[in-house]
Amino acid sequence: MQIIKCTEADWEAAAEFYDKVTAYLEQHRNYPKWTHGGYPGKESTGQAIRNGVQYLCLDGEQAAGAFILNEDPMGDYSAGDWSVSLPEGSYLVIHTLAADPERYHRGIGKFMVAYCIETAKEKGYSALRLDVVPSNLPAKRLYEAMEFRFAGTRDLKRDIPEIPVFDLYERNL
Repeated sequence: MQIIKCTEADWEAAAEFYDKVTAYLEQHRNYPKWTHGGYPGKESTGQAIRNGVQYLCLDGEQAAGAFILNEDPMGDYSAGDWSVSLPEGSYLVIHTLAADPERYHRGIGKFMVAYCIETAKEKGYSALRLDVVPSNLPAKRLYEAMEFRFAGTRDLKRDIPEIPVFDLYERNL
Protein backbone atom coordinates (compact mmCIF):
# COMPACT_ATOMS: atom_id res chain seq x y z
CA MET A 1 0.00 0.00 0.00
CA GLN A 2 1.03 3.58 -0.54
CA ILE A 3 -0.34 6.97 0.39
CA ILE A 4 -0.46 9.84 -2.07
CA LYS A 5 -1.34 13.49 -1.67
CA CYS A 6 -4.19 14.07 -4.11
CA THR A 7 -3.97 16.43 -7.05
CA GLU A 8 -6.80 17.61 -9.31
CA ALA A 9 -6.19 14.45 -11.37
CA ASP A 10 -7.20 12.37 -8.32
CA TRP A 11 -10.41 14.27 -7.59
CA GLU A 12 -12.74 11.80 -9.26
CA ALA A 13 -11.10 8.78 -7.60
CA ALA A 14 -11.23 10.41 -4.15
CA ALA A 15 -14.85 11.55 -4.57
CA GLU A 16 -15.87 8.10 -5.84
CA PHE A 17 -14.14 6.48 -2.88
CA TYR A 18 -16.07 8.58 -0.35
CA ASP A 19 -19.27 8.00 -2.37
CA LYS A 20 -18.70 4.24 -2.07
CA VAL A 21 -18.06 4.53 1.68
CA THR A 22 -21.10 6.72 2.39
CA ALA A 23 -23.37 4.49 0.28
CA TYR A 24 -22.20 1.51 2.33
CA LEU A 25 -22.74 3.40 5.60
CA GLU A 26 -26.31 4.28 4.64
CA GLN A 27 -27.07 0.56 4.31
CA HIS A 28 -25.20 -0.45 7.45
CA ARG A 29 -24.23 1.14 10.75
CA ASN A 30 -23.27 4.74 10.01
CA TYR A 31 -20.86 5.33 12.88
CA PRO A 32 -19.47 8.67 11.64
CA LYS A 33 -22.94 9.93 10.61
CA TRP A 34 -21.76 10.85 7.14
CA THR A 35 -24.26 11.58 4.37
CA HIS A 36 -24.27 9.84 1.00
CA GLY A 37 -24.20 12.56 -1.64
CA GLY A 38 -23.25 15.07 1.07
CA TYR A 39 -20.29 14.97 3.40
CA PRO A 40 -17.72 13.75 2.68
CA GLY A 41 -18.31 14.01 -1.04
CA LYS A 42 -17.31 15.62 -4.29
CA GLU A 43 -17.46 19.20 -3.00
CA SER A 44 -15.52 18.65 0.24
CA THR A 45 -13.00 16.41 -1.52
CA GLY A 46 -12.43 19.03 -4.23
CA GLN A 47 -11.89 21.73 -1.62
CA ALA A 48 -9.43 19.53 0.30
CA ILE A 49 -7.53 18.78 -2.90
CA ARG A 50 -7.35 22.49 -3.79
CA ASN A 51 -6.02 23.12 -0.26
CA GLY A 52 -3.42 20.36 -0.68
CA VAL A 53 -4.66 18.29 2.28
CA GLN A 54 -6.57 15.32 0.75
CA TYR A 55 -4.84 11.94 0.71
CA LEU A 56 -5.62 8.55 -0.79
CA CYS A 57 -4.33 5.20 0.39
CA LEU A 58 -3.80 3.03 -2.67
CA ASP A 59 -3.60 -0.73 -2.89
CA GLY A 60 -2.11 -1.11 -6.32
CA GLU A 61 -4.16 1.34 -8.35
CA GLN A 62 -7.33 1.04 -6.27
CA ALA A 63 -8.34 3.40 -3.45
CA ALA A 64 -8.30 1.49 -0.18
CA GLY A 65 -8.64 4.50 2.10
CA ALA A 66 -8.70 8.28 2.31
CA PHE A 67 -8.24 11.09 4.80
CA ILE A 68 -7.58 14.79 5.21
CA LEU A 69 -4.53 15.95 7.17
CA ASN A 70 -4.23 19.65 7.94
CA GLU A 71 -3.80 22.28 10.67
CA ASP A 72 -7.49 23.26 10.76
CA PRO A 73 -9.58 21.75 13.57
CA MET A 74 -12.73 22.91 11.75
CA GLY A 75 -14.24 23.80 15.10
CA ASP A 76 -13.47 24.97 18.63
CA TYR A 77 -10.57 22.79 19.75
CA SER A 78 -9.79 25.25 22.56
CA ALA A 79 -12.52 23.45 24.52
CA GLY A 80 -10.52 20.20 24.64
CA ASP A 81 -8.99 18.73 27.77
CA TRP A 82 -5.59 18.53 26.09
CA SER A 83 -2.61 17.32 28.10
CA VAL A 84 -0.48 20.09 26.55
CA SER A 85 -1.77 23.52 25.57
CA LEU A 86 -0.81 24.13 21.94
CA PRO A 87 -1.71 26.95 19.58
CA GLU A 88 -3.31 26.14 16.23
CA GLY A 89 -0.61 25.53 13.68
CA SER A 90 1.59 23.54 16.06
CA TYR A 91 -0.43 20.33 15.62
CA LEU A 92 -1.97 18.45 12.71
CA VAL A 93 -5.57 17.24 12.60
CA ILE A 94 -6.91 14.08 10.95
CA HIS A 95 -10.34 14.39 9.29
CA THR A 96 -12.62 12.02 7.32
CA LEU A 97 -10.39 8.97 7.69
CA ALA A 98 -12.11 6.05 5.97
CA ALA A 99 -11.17 2.56 4.80
CA ASP A 100 -12.79 0.66 1.94
CA PRO A 101 -15.72 -1.30 3.44
CA GLU A 102 -14.77 -4.30 1.30
CA ARG A 103 -11.37 -4.33 3.02
CA TYR A 104 -12.30 -3.77 6.66
CA HIS A 105 -10.04 -5.41 9.27
CA ARG A 106 -7.01 -5.52 6.96
CA GLY A 107 -4.94 -2.84 8.70
CA ILE A 108 -5.72 0.00 6.30
CA GLY A 109 -6.81 2.36 9.09
CA LYS A 110 -3.65 1.65 11.10
CA PHE A 111 -1.53 2.15 7.99
CA MET A 112 -3.09 5.57 7.35
CA VAL A 113 -2.85 6.69 10.99
CA ALA A 114 0.80 5.57 11.15
CA TYR A 115 1.43 7.68 8.04
CA CYS A 116 -0.19 10.70 9.73
CA ILE A 117 1.94 10.22 12.85
CA GLU A 118 5.16 9.98 10.83
CA THR A 119 4.22 12.96 8.67
CA ALA A 120 3.52 15.10 11.74
CA LYS A 121 6.85 14.09 13.29
CA GLU A 122 8.81 14.70 10.09
CA LYS A 123 7.29 18.16 9.70
CA GLY A 124 8.05 19.12 13.31
CA TYR A 125 4.53 19.28 14.72
CA SER A 126 4.06 18.86 18.47
CA ALA A 127 0.94 16.69 18.30
CA LEU A 128 -1.69 15.01 16.18
CA ARG A 129 -5.32 15.66 17.15
CA LEU A 130 -8.74 14.62 15.94
CA ASP A 131 -12.39 14.39 16.82
CA VAL A 132 -14.80 11.48 16.56
CA VAL A 133 -18.57 11.13 16.77
CA PRO A 134 -19.01 9.67 20.29
CA SER A 135 -20.86 6.58 19.01
CA ASN A 136 -18.13 5.78 16.45
CA LEU A 137 -16.67 2.87 18.40
CA PRO A 138 -14.55 1.42 15.55
CA ALA A 139 -12.75 4.75 15.07
CA LYS A 140 -12.24 5.21 18.80
CA ARG A 141 -10.78 1.69 19.11
CA LEU A 142 -8.42 2.40 16.20
CA TYR A 143 -7.11 5.65 17.66
CA GLU A 144 -6.77 4.21 21.16
CA ALA A 145 -4.84 1.24 19.71
CA MET A 146 -2.54 3.79 18.03
CA GLU A 147 -1.86 5.42 21.44
CA PHE A 148 -4.11 8.44 21.14
CA ARG A 149 -5.34 9.86 24.45
CA PHE A 150 -8.98 10.80 25.06
CA ALA A 151 -9.25 14.57 25.63
CA GLY A 152 -12.92 15.02 26.47
CA THR A 153 -16.35 15.20 24.87
CA ARG A 154 -17.03 18.73 23.71
CA ASP A 155 -19.25 20.96 21.61
CA LEU A 156 -16.97 22.14 18.82
CA LYS A 157 -19.51 24.75 17.72
CA ARG A 158 -19.93 23.22 14.28
CA ASP A 159 -23.72 23.66 14.34
CA ILE A 160 -24.49 20.09 13.25
CA PRO A 161 -27.80 19.28 15.02
CA GLU A 162 -27.38 15.50 14.69
CA ILE A 163 -23.87 15.69 16.20
CA PRO A 164 -23.92 18.23 19.05
CA VAL A 165 -20.67 16.98 20.63
CA PHE A 166 -17.51 15.16 19.60
CA ASP A 167 -14.95 13.03 21.43
CA LEU A 168 -11.50 14.55 21.16
CA TYR A 169 -8.23 12.60 20.92
CA GLU A 170 -4.57 13.58 20.90
CA ARG A 171 -1.20 12.00 20.40
CA ASN A 172 1.69 14.15 21.50
CA LEU A 173 4.86 13.67 19.46
